[in-house]
Amino acid sequence: MNLSVIMTTYNSPVWLEKVLWGYSCQTEKPLEVIVADDGSRPETGELVARLRGETGMDIRHVWQRDDGFRKCRILNKAILAARGDYIVFTDGDCIPRADFLAVHKRRAEKGYFLSGSYFKLPMSTSEAITRDDIVSGRCFDYAWLCANGLKTRRKTLKLRAGERWAPLLNRITPTACNLKGSNASAWKADILKVNGFDERMAWGGLDREFGVRLENAGIKPRHVRFDAICVHLDHPRGYADREIVARNKALRLRVAKEGIIETPHGIRQLLESGYSPE
Repeated sequence: MNLSVIMTTYNSPVWLEKVLWGYSCQTEKPLEVIVADDGSRPETGELVARLRGETGMDIRHVWQRDDGFRKCRILNKAILAARGDYIVFTDGDCIPRADFLAVHKRRAEKGYFLSGSYFKLPMSTSEAITRDDIVSGRCFDYAWLCANGLKTRRKTLKLRAGERWAPLLNRITPTACNLKGSNASAWKADILKVNGFDERMAWGGLDREFGVRLENAGIKPRHVRFDAICVHLDHPRGYADREIVARNKALRLRVAKEGIIETPHGIRQLLESGYSPE
């Protein structure tokens, strides 16, 4: 079983660097890390090349020109490029704890996909995190986070559950196990079965719709909410649009109601259009 990590990014090289250092510290090494880049400027490609040398990881840069929000298309291109048989999805603003990939690999099982969450950080804490904080694991320590700008809060179980309590909390959480693209994983064969991500969808629920089609195909969801841990670096969301979110939701509800498995605007159509992965 080989893990391919796919992380999306767009013009956020400072955050992306922190995330890539997080993957360099994993106890379970990935086969590859694919940076799915939805049209960033050259700085991102330069960063990937530099960190490929500094970390020793196989970091691949799959880029497309900037033509608006086309996250689903760059995800489909990255899936086609992936060489592993199991794919972990995340974003270029989510730093993984050292056991993140080990948890996804340990919990992987035929007939299931995994979905977790993230612990959201304020901007001041996001900016304070250094490479040393990531390599040492300090940035996942609640006391350290509070000393560096995090306001005291009650919802800290994601950071503090530990191996003893995480399995129980995953079972009893009332949170629905909807697929979250910042922290999810699935078998590549199952992803291809549902034809990847629906390229009609812009920001707002695109990953959840993908998860609905996996469930329609008989692939069951499983929580890794309290054991596959990552922290989310803050950023503005200028791409949010209520009308698009509403349209995406309507599509997802129709997909659920009609039991649709394969999107008619996914990987197969991308290949038919003449796209060829490197």
